[in-house]
Amino acid sequence: MAAPTAQVAYDLSPFLRVYKDGKVERLMGTEIVPPSADDHEGVHYKDVVIQAETGVSARLYKPKTTDPSGKLPLLLYFHGGAFFVQTAFSPTYHNFLTSLAGEAKVLVVSVDYRRAPEHPLPAAYDDSWAAVKWAAAGGDPWLRDYANLERLFFAGDSAGANISHNLAMRVGSDGLEGGKLVGIILMHPYFWGKDPIGNEAELVEVRATLERFWALACPTSAGTDDPWINPVADRNLGGLGCREVMVCVAERDPLRERGWLYAKALRKSGWKGRVEMVESEGEGHVFHLDYPNSEKTMALLRRVADFCNQGNADHDGCTMAGCTT
Repeated sequence: MAAPTAQVAYDLSPFLRVYKDGKVERLMGTEIVPPSADDHEGVHYKDVVIQAETGVSARLYKPKTTDPSGKLPLLLYFHGGAFFVQTAFSPTYHNFLTSLAGEAKVLVVSVDYRRAPEHPLPAAYDDSWAAVKWAAAGGDPWLRDYANLERLFFAGDSAGANISHNLAMRVGSDGLEGGKLVGIILMHPYFWGKDPIGNEAELVEVRATLERFWALACPTSAGTDDPWINPVADRNLGGLGCREVMVCVAERDPLRERGWLYAKALRKSGWKGRVEMVESEGEGHVFHLDYPNSEKTMALLRRVADFCNQGNADHDGCTMAGCTT
């Protein structure tokens, strides 16, 4: 007699399936690039454990530098995957961050946080915050020897961009001992909301899917107007703990309108900083991960590199600059 087939509780293909017996089957992002003593494209990398009790870890990327001081801007990167899939060690992120570290000449800490649904939010936020504090405290020799902790950036794509924003809010409310957050880079941020904006009313299936994803990732949330996923609904948005923000959107991304709305809301919130908008024409969500060698991906990498290396000027008010790639 054949064994009974496990019943599916949630089918979130092509990301994952969750079975009624509690098993989670991830359908993507399961491959890893093992650590190596060799460099990759001139960038050295290694893996470190940040918090043994929770399993939070990271992959560090150190490019060659011609700076006599040896100090590099420090970028903490948070991977995407709807809070469910991918890791800091997947080929997708390893290859992208090797290119980013080399192009921008930044020391990168790619954080591997716990994922939903086994560890629902706020686990990913808490793990990522633990990584931020560890990095700002110089938790590894590479950080102590090569990182300029006065030039700290958060970055991420999709869910990772969501994490970056929420961590910057935490810096604004709690402060950050040992480091100075200069800016955040939000690449196709995973923001949403209860009421449709732009063309979202036409995206019936997309809306339903995103709402199912959020409910599973954060079952204690009251819905998609939770400030964790809808920062525009946050009355404290003006307390964002940095003075530079880059928001990257893609013309064909269903999340595009939310990126633009976020930038406009920052300008109206009383936040005293500068927002830079970058829109990639004709492209979809996280296209730079799917087509890492494309001309538009290279253009986006250069924009991010410029952002990380620009002067850290003080600003009297919020301005908005825009460009296309």
